[in-house]
Amino acid sequence: MAQGSRTRFKSDIRIKPETRKQPEAEVRRCAIAGCDKPAGARIPKSRENLSEHIWCCLDHARAHNESWDYFKGMDDDAIERFRDEAILGHRPTWPLGKRAAKARMGQAPLGVHDSHILFEEDGETATQPRRPERQLTRLQIMAMDTLQLAHNATLNEIKARYKELVKRFHPDANGGDRGAEERLKQVIKAYGVLRASGLLT
Repeated sequence: MAQGSRTRFKSDIRIKPETRKQPEAEVRRCAIAGCDKPAGARIPKSRENLSEHIWCCLDHARAHNESWDYFKGMDDDAIERFRDEAILGHRPTWPLGKRAAKARMGQAPLGVHDSHILFEEDGETATQPRRPERQLTRLQIMAMDTLQLAHNATLNEIKARYKELVKRFHPDANGGDRGAEERLKQVIKAYGVLRASGLLT
């Protein structure tokens, strides 16, 4: 090394400040008396309050789950009531018409379109089946006329008339006479038009 030369040192050396050691996070211990194991599971405090829990070690949680009887202390009526309420997710229910708009005698509540005839009197629906209200195309009207049906015939009436006419005009029903075969073709074609248009679904 040449005389007079000096080794240069970096003058901005920083000394790392002494850091205090952070205390280790406290480990939650099992809540069961006499147990010092870490709590890794929680169990409900009681059946009445399932939202409050106590923390236990895995062994005590397993023992609790194996021995816990939710229905302990409940009589048969209470258990049956619990089962019935479980069907609706234990949500509150009320009798029909008490909370919602009440249906007047044979009428739907105000502002409700009763398309499925839910509010009709039992006697009315049993004696007079409601006729469908539909707008028919020209082809559908011709098909209904071919089947000799009213334009507001029900699904069951259309099917019954089709079966009746097929039996009447089929050659086997006429002793092999093919004179009504053309009429049979018209009936089958008319039924096919109604089915293809979605009227029979």
